[in-house]
Amino acid sequence: MKHNFKNLNIWKLSIELADEIYAVTGSFPKSEEFGLKSQLRRCTVSVASNIAEGSSRSSNKDFNRFLEISLGSLYELQTQIIISSHRNYFEISKLEDLENKITELQRMISGFQKNLKL
Repeated sequence: MKHNFKNLNIWKLSIELADEIYAVTGSFPKSEEFGLKSQLRRCTVSVASNIAEGSSRSSNKDFNRFLEISLGSLYELQTQIIISSHRNYFEISKLEDLENKITELQRMISGFQKNLKL
């Protein structure tokens, strides 16, 4: 069963998170252009992209596999923002804000997966 990804709250929140990651990484040092900055951006884009791609699949089982990839990218993203915070690229309060959003999205995706009829 196909889903319209643009109507999914998990996709909408993943886009908001991507916007925020792009904004916060804009002030990263030049030395991180191809390091953490690039990795954070690619990772957050992966979350939304996999939700969108999975929604086009003809079965919920296939969609679920892409949701698993999105969850993996969220855990990767969480690790990368912790490393960025340890490097003092942004404040602890920003780390907490981003972690809360990531945790909420992880919870939402997991809940969505439970409601898929596999």
